Amino acid sequence: MQRKIKVLVVEPDKLPYEKVISNTLRDKQQIVDGYIEYVRLLDDDSVVLICNEEGKINGSKYNRDIGYDIIAGTFIIVRENPDDGEDRSLTDEQIEKYKERFNEKSIDKTNQKILSIKMHKNAVDL
Repeated sequence: MQRKIKVLVVEPDKLPYEKVISNTLRDKQQIVDGYIEYVRLLDDDSVVLICNEEGKINGSKYNRDIGYDIIAGTFIIVRENPDDGEDRSLTDEQIEKYKERFNEKSIDKTNQKILSIKMHKNAVDL
């Protein structure tokens, strides 16, 4: 297991940034502010998102739309080793790819989707 790994941290309404963290449960829980949950992306099985499993329940701010769900709260992106399931450092290419994927346009798109959902819910409640 790698003792330190390079990850991408994605906070609500902020651009992603690189960070080197200890490859421990404690450090990951500290970043996401709670118990961790691994979430897969539909179009890339070489990385996983690690988020707070109770983010939506505990009122964390919505962060990014990943297609089939909207992640609440801060999450990190790590590379997963398919042989042993251990978290690994992201490659430079993966860092650039996900900085681009979760850029300002992603923030705007997510906020628009949330607004649309709220407007639809309010219309249904009337």
